[in-house]
Order: sequence, then C-alpha cells, then structure tokens
Amino acid sequence: MSAEGAHAHIDDAPAANPRRWRMLALLGVAQFMLILDVTVVAIALPNIGEDLGLARDTLTWVVSAYTLMFGGLMLLGGRAADLFGARRLVLTGLLVFTAASLVTGLATSPEMLIGGRVAQGIGAAMLSPAALSVVTTTFQGAELNKALGIWSSLGGGGAAIGVLLGGLLTAGPGWNWVFYINVPIGLLVLSALTRMLPADPPKGTRGRLDVLGAVLVTAGTGTAIYALINAGDEGWTSWATLGLLAVAAVLYAGFAVWQRVARSPLMDLRILTRRPVAAGTYLILVATALMIAVFFLGSFYLQHKQGYGALRTGLLFLPVALATIVGAQSAGKAIAHVGPRRITLVALTVAAVGTAVPAIWDGTVPLVAGVSVASAGIGATFVAASTTALANVAYHEAGLASGIVSTFHEFGAAIGAAAVSSIAAASIAGTSDVGFTRGFTFIAVTAAVSAVVGLLVVPASKSSVEVGHHVH
Repeated sequence: MSAEGAHAHIDDAPAANPRRWRMLALLGVAQFMLILDVTVVAIALPNIGEDLGLARDTLTWVVSAYTLMFGGLMLLGGRAADLFGARRLVLTGLLVFTAASLVTGLATSPEMLIGGRVAQGIGAAMLSPAALSVVTTTFQGAELNKALGIWSSLGGGGAAIGVLLGGLLTAGPGWNWVFYINVPIGLLVLSALTRMLPADPPKGTRGRLDVLGAVLVTAGTGTAIYALINAGDEGWTSWATLGLLAVAAVLYAGFAVWQRVARSPLMDLRILTRRPVAAGTYLILVATALMIAVFFLGSFYLQHKQGYGALRTGLLFLPVALATIVGAQSAGKAIAHVGPRRITLVALTVAAVGTAVPAIWDGTVPLVAGVSVASAGIGATFVAASTTALANVAYHEAGLASGIVSTFHEFGAAIGAAAVSSIAAASIAGTSDVGFTRGFTFIAVTAAVSAVVGLLVVPASKSSVEVGHHVH
C-alpha cells in the first residue's frame, strides 16, 4: 500500500458510487504505469547507454532518480491528498507523470534524461497515495477488501509485464517508447478520471505540509545513493565515499530531530521503535534491493556479456518475474500456519542459494535458473515483510504504516541499483567480466546475512491477518 492509505470509514458513508469499479480500473491503470516504470527500464538500460553515450554512474541514476523521488516524497504526497483533496492530487500527479514521460522519451542528453526521471518520480509520489485514498473512501466492507486485493496484485503484474514490455519496446520502436507509451495511456486515463472522480469534499481546518521533513529524508537518501554509486570509481573506503555517507547520516539525524519538533511532522518516528514495524520495513528494503539488483545486473549480463538483444533478454526474464509472483502466492498461503519468521528464514536462504548459482557458474542457463529460484524467495520475503509490518498496527495507524512500507520499498530499489552498480562497475562498463561474479556474490551474501538478521528481529508469532501481497 502507498502512503496515507487506509482511511477509516465513517458510519454515515455516502451511497456507493455506481461507477466505482470503472473508476478503480482507471486508477489501477495509472498505478500500474508507476510500478511498470521501475522494471521496464532495466531491460532498456544498455540501449539507452549506447545511444546517449552514458557512463555507468549516469545509467544507475536512470533507475535511482525515479525511485528516490517516488519514495522520498510518498508520505508528503499522502499528506497533501488529505489537505488539498485526493481528486486534485490524482489529476495533478498523473499530468506531471505523463508530461515527464514525454520529456524522458525525448531526452538527448544525460541532464534531460535524469531530469525527466526525477519529474516522473514527483508525479508518482503525488498520484499513488492519492489514488489509494480514493479507493479506500469509495469502497466499503467486503467490496473494499476486494478492491484492495486487486490493487495489491498490480505489483506482481507490473514486475512481470515490465520486463517483457521493456524487451518488446526496446527491440521494436526503440528504448524511447519505454517512456512514450505512458503518454497516450496517461492522457486517456486523465481525460476519463476528470469526468469520473467525485469532487473533493470541503476541507475544514487547514493543516500544513512538512516540506522540510521531506527534503531532509530525500536528501539523506540521495546523498547515500550518490556515495554508493561513486564508490565504484572512488573506492569503498575513500574519503569521498565515507564523507558522503557521513553527510547522509547527518541529514537523517536532522530529519529525526525535526520530526520531534515540527508542528505537522511527516511521520511519527515512534512507530519505527516497534519491533514488528521495524522488522517489516527492514525486510521490504532488503527484498526490493535484491529484486532490483538482480534485474539491473542480469540485464547487463545478458546484453553485454552474452550479446543478446533486448527482446530475448526480456523473454528470458519472464520466468524470473513469474517466479516472484509464485513465491509470494505460496508464502501468502503458508504464513498464517508457520509465521513470518520461518517464511523469512526460508525465503532469504532460497534467495541466497539462487543468486549464488550465477556467481559460481557462468552462462545463460545458470543465470536464468538461479535467479528464478532466488526470485521465488524474494517474492516470499515481500509477503513476510508486509505481514510483519502491517498485521499488528492499530486501524488508525494503517495509513502511516503502509506509507512507511511503500517509502522503504522505493528506497530499497534505489539503493539496490546503486550498490550493485558500483560492485560490478568493471563489467557494466565492459572492461572486465569479474564484476558480474562479484555482483552476484554480493547479492547472495546480502541475502544470506539478511536471513540471519531476520531470524533475530522478525517476531515468531503467526499472523491471523490476511495482508495483500506487496510484490511491486
């Protein structure tokens, strides 16, 4: 779920909107585009780099800039939807995202490309939490559960279709269409939602937006990501890398202090002191970082080292994406019986074993087979993460908790791409094959260590709450 999602329904809820299911379909298409724009780009990255002459660090920012802004501004977007109206934020966010997609597709320089991705992320951060707010205030009772189930399933579908669509578009009309395709769809959805979305109810006392809080947390994460990307060139223990990480720590500390004194804080940090929420957000960060790292590194391996085209690469990644969904579905059925701790241990161990295969054996078959096994574990980890973080929070805190989970989801994507890019820098740049081995080894070790950490921090209690499978 995205920020500020699960709003309480008052007893005197308005009569059901007769067009609510069509409205859900349109909002779902909009959300689907946002999710798609993470994995669809991974397959196109090598072609983008060749056409625009981009260095490894700039290519990494094509992924990280979008997810950084999406995650960094997610809670602010949810708060803005509460203050200014969900309809207004949905339409504005969709317009910004659509226009930014056009700019990104037209990019002829690194600055234009990254600028477009930043703008896409800003639009996504406005649109996603506001769209979910509309869903949770439009549906009630059993219909709400059904609607939220549909909403949650968009994540897995987005990951699966993203890799295939990225290959089809890049191999066909060109990588630009990875972004252009959002334009006609976005305009059609915008036109329909303008007529269909109900007017925002009049607001009472105006609150205020914690812009400074959003700037601090986004700047802190951006600085950390910049340090991780540059570590591939500067070195992991260089003064530049360590200095930037220190600056990131100061910015995070500043954010924490500001949240304690701000009149309208972005979030109540005390919720992160609860073991289930802290463990769940840790798992969502790790799972997303592992997933994006696998897609990022695997795409370059297949296209640079093996010499495959974008279409073949996309098709080879399809079983990987489908395995993620299978892992999530299997964990969803088992978690109520065995509990999140055992699911976490097994899932991350499977992820470690799977990614160790391409680290040990070279070739397309070991890569696809190993990463598919790993992705099943990653998919199961997503379920353990969302269940752990969300199952035991109070009803009135559900929006905040789901917003935090979604924020860490996007941050994990940005950090995963940045870290594996630096570790495999030589291979991505095409100067050595050893980077691929190091990259997959790093992913495997990270999964193994995270399995041990999960065993220590994830509560053992079995969940009686059914949680949507967050597979983004």
